[in-house]
Amino acid sequence: MGAAYFYHLTRGPLEETLPVLLGKARGAGWRIAVRGRDPERMAWLDDRLWLGPEESFLAHGLAGGPHDALQPVLLTAGQEAANNPECVMAVDGAAVTPEEVQALNRVCVLFDGTDPEAVQHARGQWKSLTDAGCSAQYWSEESGRWEKKAEK
Repeated sequence: MGAAYFYHLTRGPLEETLPVLLGKARGAGWRIAVRGRDPERMAWLDDRLWLGPEESFLAHGLAGGPHDALQPVLLTAGQEAANNPECVMAVDGAAVTPEEVQALNRVCVLFDGTDPEAVQHARGQWKSLTDAGCSAQYWSEESGRWEKKAEK
């Protein structure tokens, strides 16, 4: 049974934080699906991931390609991911279900702390998942480094 980790982004934008978390998940040996809601936004994130420093190259693909099932990291705007992920990273308010949290090693919910609607949406996701019995942790970077602020 997995857990949901909520990351409240207040200092670094998604395009800086996501590669760090993806690197940690890959270090654990997991395949990851990065789930968003908008195909254009996922294409934008795909471009940003290719722009990283060479020494931190992160193999990944955008859903819809011929090798989706082989991708260690697959960016998708859909609920399903062809790479059979062990971890889902939900961005931009993408949906996550209690069943996914329980079936996967980890579900990460990354949300923009400067956007009141995103914060409210993440609070709703937290309540929905924890009310369903899912284990969850809330992480904040407000102090300048990531700190676990709550666990349920």
